[in-house]
Amino acid sequence: MLFCVLFVVAGCTTDLQDSYQGYVEGEYQLISSPLAGQLKILSVSRGATVAAGVSLFTLEHQSEAAVLSEAEQAVQRAENKLADLGKGLRPSEIASVKARLAQAEAAVNLASREFKRREKLFQENTISREELDRARKEMESSQAVAAQLTAEVKTAGLGARADEILAARADVKAAGDRLEQARWRVEQKIQKAPEAGYVFDTFYVAGEFVPAGYPVVSILPPGNIKVRFFVPETVVGSLAAGRQISVAFDGAARNYQGTISYISPQAEYTPPVIYSRDARTKLVFMIEAQIAPDQAVELHPGQPVDVRLEVSHG
Repeated sequence: MLFCVLFVVAGCTTDLQDSYQGYVEGEYQLISSPLAGQLKILSVSRGATVAAGVSLFTLEHQSEAAVLSEAEQAVQRAENKLADLGKGLRPSEIASVKARLAQAEAAVNLASREFKRREKLFQENTISREELDRARKEMESSQAVAAQLTAEVKTAGLGARADEILAARADVKAAGDRLEQARWRVEQKIQKAPEAGYVFDTFYVAGEFVPAGYPVVSILPPGNIKVRFFVPETVVGSLAAGRQISVAFDGAARNYQGTISYISPQAEYTPPVIYSRDARTKLVFMIEAQIAPDQAVELHPGQPVDVRLEVSHG
């Protein structure tokens, strides 16, 4: 009979060793802007649940918006210039060049006839050489004007030179880079939730100045809620990442399932007394376990829990 009692007690003690004390831990996302500014709108409050992509807060960005508008216009101007260089002259401009060429050719004909007439008069000793030379210069001048306009007509239908086009393309790229920078600065003044979560705290109110990099809102996504518990050195060697656990706490209507994700390689002494049932000094190892997000929303950071290792049926 004594043997049976001892066996039962030993069996109960073995079962209790599978339950370990721990607490819920949360890794908060501190949402800040890399730019400073006055807090214009605080869109959330503590205790709220937000979806991914929801606006959290807005900093004053009037000057950034003005720079963005100017950058957009600069890109449009640069693109229009590049397009114009590729088209050549407009039809009306080409017609104008051709009209001036026709006038120049008429002037060449007139100057040529006048030169021939004066050349004949010079041979007859009717006019001086100076008058002949003057007629020759007028003819050559009109021929030069006609030649220039002929070249303009030939190139009027062509685009700009290659170097001009390359320069215009560089201007378009530079304007685009400035636009992206201006757009980024505006976007950084309007911070959104990177993922769904619980708004744990807010640190500023509308109207206050927020320095660059200072958090305005802290969010706790369900995936960032985990359980930390402590096991003795006699147990840690049998654990591995992926081991299933069951979590319970006072007043819980059900157990919560989790998976071991981290095993501390270093031993420490008994965890904080507030979480332990006795004050015995012993070496333990800290274990972290992830809880399924749909269950983790019911847990609260700092909450004491009891963790039981699930028996593997492999």
